[in-house]
Amino acid sequence: MNSKTDFITIGEVVKTRGLRGCMKVLSFVDTSDISAELEYVYVQDNFEQEKLYTLSKIDISGKFLFIELATIDNVDLAKTFVGCKIVIPRNMLKELPPGEYYWRDIIGLNVYNEEGKLLGRIESVFPTGSNDVYVCKGEEREILLPAIAEVIKLIDTEKKVMKVKLMEGL
Repeated sequence: MNSKTDFITIGEVVKTRGLRGCMKVLSFVDTSDISAELEYVYVQDNFEQEKLYTLSKIDISGKFLFIELATIDNVDLAKTFVGCKIVIPRNMLKELPPGEYYWRDIIGLNVYNEEGKLLGRIESVFPTGSNDVYVCKGEEREILLPAIAEVIKLIDTEKKVMKVKLMEGL
């Protein structure tokens, strides 16, 4: 792969599990978008270099993936991956319908209110069950924005902009 834009980060290795090289990965995407049929992943090191690995096993549990790579067969080797990102080519994730976005596409957007005032940037996203919540950090404060039509008025991933209508109390 030539370009960083060809990849999407699906998670980060947070620790090992067991003695045979299994790795626990915190997922950055909705785990229902990841197929248990996935055959390979790329591991991105701290220098943002990607290396291809064949998956020998993947289990999906809530917001975690438990993966085993074909050439990593013991806990000592697996430990060297803690902190590394797991990435896949963007085209391996299904195309979303209009109005739906991957978290990666939301994080980093500049957030403006209806009057055009910059409120901050989306730093993270977390699910609540009924809807996601976007964490907007600005110079003055942090605002938690529920991902609902009454609040989120426009998302333009090309221009990296989100326009919102702040509800009472936000």
